[in-house]
Amino acid sequence: MAEKRVGKAHHYDVIIAPHITEKATMLSEHNAVVFKVAGDATKPQIKDAVETLFGRKVAGVNTLVVKGKSKRWKGKPYRRSDVKKAIVTLADGQDPIDITEGVS
Repeated sequence: MAEKRVGKAHHYDVIIAPHITEKATMLSEHNAVVFKVAGDATKPQIKDAVETLFGRKVAGVNTLVVKGKSKRWKGKPYRRSDVKKAIVTLADGQDPIDITEGVS
């Protein structure tokens, strides 16, 4: 059985980076934030990490895996890595997370 790690260091391993796109910005109007997360991160781990790092109450977490594309560079084929994203919806009445200011 895998041992359970606790502490902020583990939360930084779960949440990799904010995902900033036009669609993600539109979701922020509906009290949601998009993050790139670790490939093996579960929804409860993501919820716990956001609540601990940003101090906000999370209403729900939706995840999706964007499969990597096959590309060519100088005639040689390669494959981009798969990326797991999490759409985190904050509870009603919570202040939005300003991803440009960093972790508080």
